[in-house]
Amino acid sequence: MDNRPIGVFDSGLGGLTAVQKLMEELPDEDIIYLGDTGRVPYGGRSKETIIKYARQDIAFLKSFDIKAMVIACGTVSTTALGEIKDDYNLPIIGVVGPAVKKAVEVTRNKKIGLIGTVASINSRAYDRLILEKMPEAEIFSAACPLLVPLVENGRINRGDIMIETAVREYLEPIKAQGVDTLILGCTHYPLIGEVISDYMGEGVTLISPGAETASYVAKLLGERGLSAESGHNNKYRFFVTDSVDEFSKAASLFLKKNVQGEVNKADLSIY
Repeated sequence: MDNRPIGVFDSGLGGLTAVQKLMEELPDEDIIYLGDTGRVPYGGRSKETIIKYARQDIAFLKSFDIKAMVIACGTVSTTALGEIKDDYNLPIIGVVGPAVKKAVEVTRNKKIGLIGTVASINSRAYDRLILEKMPEAEIFSAACPLLVPLVENGRINRGDIMIETAVREYLEPIKAQGVDTLILGCTHYPLIGEVISDYMGEGVTLISPGAETASYVAKLLGERGLSAESGHNNKYRFFVTDSVDEFSKAASLFLKKNVQGEVNKADLSIY
């Protein structure tokens, strides 16, 4: 048994979709979340900048003696994870592998859609892993640079003309290809899952990287004897690099629990 916390980071709010699932899957675990809200989004940055930011995020969370790290950011998982994962002596889990595994399992016609940030799509990390597991798969992808800023600004609800228009324009070419599975290749995107599902239709299964990653983490901790004690009086802590108040309001909505007073400011410039 190991009661040390799990560290989770993302460029902003999106990683909370993974945190919510971790809370459900692992109710005894301490979780420390870092949202780099002062530098969101990561998706349009160079690979070198993304790696630099990821190392700072990891260094901050490691200062809390974490037992495992979840990179709840599609951009970092696709662009930087391969470069940095062997530099740290703890399990580091990205969101790509678990999402791909699920997509390959559920697709019926082997036509898989993928949406993500510019950096994630350009990395082709999802494509390579899908084809490794299913060589006959057809992959139809689209970079969606406007979705993260819209989500971060609360434009997430059905009936919101801005998010519905953006979703339609980005997904129209993918829908036209007849995909039956769509990977939401950024942890922000499940927050607009209803809008995406409405547009894609009932015949398309949406894959949430956060949910699949949470299940993977639960299994990994159990296999390695790193799970917290049953009934452990766990704690959740949240850190951001910009406005604490704005994050607190949004996080309370997304997590369906009041996190006021649990959010603090982080200074990453020292790492």
